[in-house]
Amino acid sequence: MSDTAESFHGHAHHAAPAPEGVTVRHDWSLAEVRALYQLPLLDLVHKAQTVHRQVFVENKVQLCSLLSIKTGGCSEDCAYCPQAARYKTGVKAEKLMAVPEVLAAATQARQAGATRFCMGAAWREVKDGPQFDSVLEMVRGVRALGMEACATLGMLTDSQAKRLREAGLSAYNHNLDTSPEHYGDIITTRTFDDRLRTLDRVRDAGISVCCGGIIGMGESVDDRCNLLRTLANQEVHPESVPINALVPVEGTPLAEQHRVETVDMVRTIATARLLMPQAMVRLSAGRMQMNEEAQLLCMLAGANSLFFGEKLLTTGNPEYTQDMALLEKAGIRPLEPRQDW
Repeated sequence: MSDTAESFHGHAHHAAPAPEGVTVRHDWSLAEVRALYQLPLLDLVHKAQTVHRQVFVENKVQLCSLLSIKTGGCSEDCAYCPQAARYKTGVKAEKLMAVPEVLAAATQARQAGATRFCMGAAWREVKDGPQFDSVLEMVRGVRALGMEACATLGMLTDSQAKRLREAGLSAYNHNLDTSPEHYGDIITTRTFDDRLRTLDRVRDAGISVCCGGIIGMGESVDDRCNLLRTLANQEVHPESVPINALVPVEGTPLAEQHRVETVDMVRTIATARLLMPQAMVRLSAGRMQMNEEAQLLCMLAGANSLFFGEKLLTTGNPEYTQDMALLEKAGIRPLEPRQDW
């Protein structure tokens, strides 16, 4: 692992003290993480659910909505991504959406019960100028609706992170995607350390960190465990950890990958919950390929946030009514908006 990964630190949003009996650690070894991941499944889920209930006493689920505000045409070569300009996936490069359009979508998401609105742009990095000014306006507008605002825009400079914070951005998403060792097989247009540096800038600006990864990209169990270990060994754990299952898209280098098995998804979520007890663990991409029982098992394993709505960037997401019906059937209540962001 790179030096940067080991020394990755944060300054903002120090988590509240963990409840009695819940240990928060930042010094996990790969062997310890693997030992958790490979526990008999029901033991692992029981362990994770026990910790989950100690921290999240009300056991509610946060509903998040994600909008692609700038789709396609990205110069990166992420092997999983249909938005990369170099792959022929049928995703057309579009312009940045207009601010009123984005805020109309946010209003709709809020009416549907979302308390967090995430805006994703297919950029390698943020460039100062009219487009970035528009994004800042979107952030201010989403906050004015009383929602948490999250953005994922690629790499940032210190001053851009500061301006996002001043606009009221609640969280910045920048996933590590996979382990440091497997990373070069998935992306060559930026390094693992580039990602860590962006996350440091987000922390330094006082914005909360949303950072997770994708499973099912041909990685080993050790890679999976090392991704979680890198996240958990940060000085401050990410407040939000999205766990994505690869949705193979025709035209991308990973088009032929097998679908992630439910058990693997559950193991990853449960391990994330045990390593980062206070994080919101988000069941993200790949949910549409899961049946209701699989999704409930993920929630039992410690997932307490769902992305819902029409689309998750460019891969489909279960219909809103289906999601509501599932939560209703299971007696799971959605989380109310937080006032302290």
